[in-house]
Amino acid sequence: MKQGALGSFLLPDAETLPVSTDDYEIVRILVISSHRGVTSTISTLYAVRFAQISEWSPLLPAPVSGEVMSILTRRIKCE
Repeated sequence: MKQGALGSFLLPDAETLPVSTDDYEIVRILVISSHRGVTSTISTLYAVRFAQISEWSPLLPAPVSGEVMSILTRRIKCE
């Protein structure tokens, strides 16, 4: 695992994630914006039962100064 930009949070290495199969695939959702924009989006997605707030990574610095990002990783069944 790699240490995230916030120190104690660990991001899984791509090699440690379950391999995609014919029925399942790894999907990552990335939200990049201001602190307020990211937290508001995560809260909205929680309100519509898309994902628990705890499933998102902590806010990480984004490539653009003043922005942050958060990542949600899901294993979904492909139909």
